[in-house]
Amino acid sequence: MAPDDFTFDALILAGGRSSRLGGVPKQALTYDGATLLQRTLDAAAGARSVVVVGPDPGPLPAGVITCREEPAFAGPASAVGAGLAALGGTAGQRPAFTLLLACDMPNVGQAVDALRRALGPGDGVMAVSADGHRQPLAGIYSTGALQRSVRDLNSRGALMNGSMSALLARLDVQLVTVPAGSTDDVDTWDDAAALGVAGQEPSSGSGPARQQSIWEADSEKPG
Repeated sequence: MAPDDFTFDALILAGGRSSRLGGVPKQALTYDGATLLQRTLDAAAGARSVVVVGPDPGPLPAGVITCREEPAFAGPASAVGAGLAALGGTAGQRPAFTLLLACDMPNVGQAVDALRRALGPGDGVMAVSADGHRQPLAGIYSTGALQRSVRDLNSRGALMNGSMSALLARLDVQLVTVPAGSTDDVDTWDDAAALGVAGQEPSSGSGPARQQSIWEADSEKPG
């Protein structure tokens, strides 16, 4: 279990293409009155420093920094590398651990609580759902181990378009079963409807875009 004075940085990935959402940025979708990015920032509360990796997210809380992987859309491993470099430029000593989150899981705060409770020896902890689905973008990892992995992939020309599996392959990571639904993510409009996430869905025709509201989504849930 992480001690009460556990210190960490947070790295939030918010730079995907959102191709199955018609290009609508996931971080701008809303759930329970807040954007998915804001909910992810809330899940990272207590971090020494926070970086959001992706296109301009608009106004952010004071102290949150932003950066972008180069080139854009170069994959999650490249984005993690960019985020770690940005955090390395902040003042003060780097914490031993970095919380890594994607911005498309509206209930990820519950997963973070479970991960913090489970953190022990090794290179970190990764969320896994009750049905066994691993979510590497909901994890707390050794900062040093992540940095070494980024350098290794970069030295082999494998960082650009590299996967999270490749980035974490050499880390000693413990799988932690997290609360049901806490790592459910939004990849499609059907996902958004099932989770009660709202957003402006692009129109397939020439008419105005349809507003996918929380109430619409609720009405579409089975039962």
